[in-house]
Amino acid sequence: MESLRMIENWPVPHAAAAVVRGADGAVLGAHGPQQHLFPLASVTKLLTSYAALVAVEEGVFELDDPAGPPGATVRHLLAHTSGLGFDEDRVFGVPGKRRLYSNAGFDALARALSEAAGIEFSRYVAEAVFEPLGMTDTLLHTAHKSPAGAGGLSTVADLARFAAELQAPKLLDPSTVLRATREVAFPGTSGVLPGYGHQRPNDWGLGFEIRDEKSPHWTGSANSPGTFGHFGQSGTFLWVDPRAGVACVALTDRDFGPWAVETWPAFSDAVLGELAKD
Repeated sequence: MESLRMIENWPVPHAAAAVVRGADGAVLGAHGPQQHLFPLASVTKLLTSYAALVAVEEGVFELDDPAGPPGATVRHLLAHTSGLGFDEDRVFGVPGKRRLYSNAGFDALARALSEAAGIEFSRYVAEAVFEPLGMTDTLLHTAHKSPAGAGGLSTVADLARFAAELQAPKLLDPSTVLRATREVAFPGTSGVLPGYGHQRPNDWGLGFEIRDEKSPHWTGSANSPGTFGHFGQSGTFLWVDPRAGVACVALTDRDFGPWAVETWPAFSDAVLGELAKD
């Protein structure tokens, strides 16, 4: 795909990208070093969320089981509504009332899963997600301040496999993925979308950000409201647009900043525009 060449002009040391078709998981285009290991930052949350949903289906715990601060549940932690702060185990609000984006919440989620399963979280996510999907180069950096929230390392090749799974699930019942990615958890909840300011509402599924009508946003103007995914402060993103029937992965090794705000939406629009012409 010619549009993927746009990453050559991004002001980053390294960049790689791929587009994955939902119908059959085929990689429609790829550019850049597909096996290069990049820090994922908050794109890690997608992997953690998927492992948590596997745990729910396996009966390890339930979405409404208590987890995290008093009054919070697994569901609250996945949806950033537990009341925990960004990077600390300090409660800033009543569960379910505000969308407080929280790495600490994902670490609490990982602890709850580990305690319920009787296995280290990094091992659980590897056995539940990475190994079945053949994501052989993906891991959680357990020494990271927030391993489950931002400590992932992966390649575009591996995340393309994950993007295929999100569009045609084999590890989860498709209805579980639909609820996690299409249904807003705690509808009407407002909050800050990191890097893009306060959003009313700040819609989120179970671990997956839902685009809806947010503006400004890191995806493109051509992305449908149903687009879901995540971006990371290490200059990374993964989105799935169900209307277009494709997913896009882009990984870099430069921290998110004005360069990403400027280039990412145009890149996404170019990808979708090229596909629309085919």
